[in-house]
Amino acid sequence: MKYAKNILETIGNTPLVKINKLTKEIDALVLAKVETFNPGNSVKDRMAVKMIEDAEADGRLKPGGTIIEGTSGNTGMGLALAAIVKGYKLICVISDKQSKEKMDILRAVGARVVVCPTDVEPTDPRSYYSVSKRLATETENAWYVNQYDNPSNAIAHYEQTAPEIWEQTEGKITHFVVGVGTGGTISGVAKYLKEKNPNVKIWGIDTYGSVFKKYHETGIFDENEIYSYITEGIGEDILPKNVDFSLIDGFTKVTDKDAAVYTRKLALEEGIFVGNSAGAAIKGLLQLKEHFKPEDVVVVLFHDSGSRYVGKMFNDDWMRERGFLEEEVTKALDLIKDHQDKPLIIVRTEELVSHAIERLKKYKISQIPVIDTTGFVGSIDETDLFRSYVEDKNIADKPIKDIMGKPYPIVKASTSMEEISKLINKDNQAVLVELENGKHHIVTKHDIISSIK
Repeated sequence: MKYAKNILETIGNTPLVKINKLTKEIDALVLAKVETFNPGNSVKDRMAVKMIEDAEADGRLKPGGTIIEGTSGNTGMGLALAAIVKGYKLICVISDKQSKEKMDILRAVGARVVVCPTDVEPTDPRSYYSVSKRLATETENAWYVNQYDNPSNAIAHYEQTAPEIWEQTEGKITHFVVGVGTGGTISGVAKYLKEKNPNVKIWGIDTYGSVFKKYHETGIFDENEIYSYITEGIGEDILPKNVDFSLIDGFTKVTDKDAAVYTRKLALEEGIFVGNSAGAAIKGLLQLKEHFKPEDVVVVLFHDSGSRYVGKMFNDDWMRERGFLEEEVTKALDLIKDHQDKPLIIVRTEELVSHAIERLKKYKISQIPVIDTTGFVGSIDETDLFRSYVEDKNIADKPIKDIMGKPYPIVKASTSMEEISKLINKDNQAVLVELENGKHHIVTKHDIISSIK
């Protein structure tokens, strides 16, 4: 009988799958190493088990101990599977930008999850780097994994991932493309492949808000390049020891939008349901197309499963809120569809200014149409309201009609974006869209800007 003695024995030997539709512009054979076939659904299973086994071997991790790690979710999953099989406790420290699915999955496999803010410096005591280290010192019989600097991370890919790729391509691989986060995958695979054939090119996929590309090209760690980004699993605001820049031939950066859009394209056009970094990797590969020749064999690695991004990249509302959904906005109806089912917030001429102020604050809006029994007769804008308040501190107790501005222009649902844009200016902050059912919705400068792709 053929069976695995435990789930850890099923790690590895993931398939290479030809990419067909998305790479039709590339005159080379493009193969994806689909790591979602690992039991924890990500490439991180490999290094998680390797780091634990090496720590067991040299005594850093003792029986019944607690494993502590800062993770974007996937390493945590690999550690959790190993902890279950081997009898350890696990604390995962995760940043708040990671998907809810990742956090829920970690809890489902027995990990304690500690969530930290994303927008803080790595040295900030609230960062997930700092919290991980602190918990490791405070917890009895604990071992801090530190996947960023732990050499076992890269060794796992040198010993496992790279030999698989070499065998599966019969040594014909010419380029390896992968997203870079901790650096373990790219460095371990690169070391092995370049030992086999020094001509193999290694390309790292970086994201905007990360330091890797510029550092590789200039040797400068530019803190001005560090800012918050949405893409998960790749990019860093630190230089992990596992990133061996000498083994990497180059980097290309991919935007948050492109990473999200191509994550969905992989599912829709290739039937490969993989995660956010895979979208970044395939878009990065397309950006590098001039480097590939017809006889080349290009391998791109897909880190994890799309199931961890169902509430994000695979959710239309999430994509639309960020302007990532590729929808053509041409008329008024397109601009209001996100709030078409919500009632229009209004104030009446005889209400007090204080009522308008309450509504501006409650609904977090900047403009309100004013009505009376005849219809729309005026408007309240926060800028005008502020100016009026400076002139008269008792304004809150005055009726709306005393300070209201001109009513907003009313347009049909079919009015073009161009016409609406002309109506919104420094003297007029919004327009009202009239629907066939007689209801109205407001379009502001914010709506126009949000529609720009």
